[in-house]
Amino acid sequence: MFPHHSRSLGRDWTTPWENLQRCCWNRHISSCMRWPGHYSRAPYPYFSSRHFSLNWRPPCLFESRTQFQYCNWRPDNLSQTSLIHLSSYVMNAEGDEPSSKRRKHQGVIKRNWEYICSHDKEKTKILGDKNVDPKCEDSENKFDFSVMSYNILSQDLLEDNSHLYRHCRRPVLHWSFRFPNILKEIKHFDADVLCLQEVQEDHYGAEIRPSLESLGYHCEYKMRTGRKPDGCAICFKHSKFSLLSVNPVEFFRPDISLLDRDNVGLVLLLQPKIPYAACPAICVANTHLLYNPRRGDIKLTQLAMLLAEISSVAHQKDGSFCPIVMCGDFNSVPGSPLYSFIKEGKLNYEGLPIGKVSGQEQSSRGQRILSIPIWPPNLGISQNCVYEVQQVPKVEKTDSDLTQTQLKQTEVLVTAEKLSSNLQHHFSLSSVYSHYFPDTGIPEVTTCHSRSAITVDYIFYSAEKEDVAGHPGAEVALVGGLKLLARLSLLTEQDLWTVNGLPNENNSSDHLPLLAKFRLEL
Repeated sequence: MFPHHSRSLGRDWTTPWENLQRCCWNRHISSCMRWPGHYSRAPYPYFSSRHFSLNWRPPCLFESRTQFQYCNWRPDNLSQTSLIHLSSYVMNAEGDEPSSKRRKHQGVIKRNWEYICSHDKEKTKILGDKNVDPKCEDSENKFDFSVMSYNILSQDLLEDNSHLYRHCRRPVLHWSFRFPNILKEIKHFDADVLCLQEVQEDHYGAEIRPSLESLGYHCEYKMRTGRKPDGCAICFKHSKFSLLSVNPVEFFRPDISLLDRDNVGLVLLLQPKIPYAACPAICVANTHLLYNPRRGDIKLTQLAMLLAEISSVAHQKDGSFCPIVMCGDFNSVPGSPLYSFIKEGKLNYEGLPIGKVSGQEQSSRGQRILSIPIWPPNLGISQNCVYEVQQVPKVEKTDSDLTQTQLKQTEVLVTAEKLSSNLQHHFSLSSVYSHYFPDTGIPEVTTCHSRSAITVDYIFYSAEKEDVAGHPGAEVALVGGLKLLARLSLLTEQDLWTVNGLPNENNSSDHLPLLAKFRLEL
């Protein structure tokens, strides 16, 4: 009967203290995690013997061998270092558990195409996959193409961070189960360009590349530096594009202490195959920036390096830039300084704590301020995020010419005088997604696991944009280098937990694929 043994309802623990204590001492319980569908921490209580002694007892919680009453217990007299957090849900009957926490093994999330093809300010039309907006029809003076950005979750990283996936059944986490699902998604959406992150090298060579090549893709890959097992890939349809150039970007720089991380980027210049019209090339970039929420200085520098490479690749003879699509996992949330810099083309970072750059870090305690400049002059990238050639200042010849060391010192001083706390780039970039649902203001999410559900993945593209008043983030591209025709809708955190979060039986990454359809006016 109930007093004689411990009783667990889902992951909300209700048990006599002796059994609970014994269970926690004998079972390894590692980190606090976010409950599915709830913002409190820990899907089950986290106990450690270093937090309190074995002789400690909660005051009058229940009596031994008596009927235990369901309750919401949050001891007030524990120290702040004691990480105990039980459910805030109320159990109404024996066997009940919060509906958002019930593990679900079946279910398919539904994502619709949102077609954006109007030149007026009417609301975006929400149509099914098989419906076609008549205003999106192709013609001889237009080139339409689709782009998918997808962090497919490296298997090695999954296993190294298994605490993020405790909500999952083990079989759905195996690569032998996950890859067919991922490939099925890619085949279903049939995008003309794929930008993939966390592509594990051994899986890329053995399975991913051969499978994609059999579907008509040409694949380019850049592995992370150091001993990291994964990297970024850009794949495109032979039938739509020809390859003009491949430009990998390594963010690790052994001569710069700031850049000691192994993230990479990849920039391709693609020529659309249009037999009946001249068409400019399209620059496609893909990256996965550093995760660490407290190292915004590194993230901004990595972004500046990617933008400098894009500027070099996309620059045309007339001084303009060809159309740009920039995809990836930027490990930054909408509205953060890094995100705003991408969209607005400028950022004054004076006095900005490094942990606030990506918007992931909530606490400001102990954070140092971004230095001015963020990166040293020998990186060779200006505050305008372009490659620069440092020029030695002109010096009149005298009988005692300056030595090389003196010239270098003068060069650094001249460069430093021009630096300020203002970053800029010259692209007009919009986000494919608005990041909030217009009718409710609820955030869209692109990644969801046991600890968080947020947006960190993006597809940015070069276009003029016009704001639509009325709802947060409700903006659509109207004119410019590329016009957004359609996007595959995103979901809320609650939507994802109805199918047990990510990964699950049908979606085999902890990220959702992002998909957009573009038009290039010729």
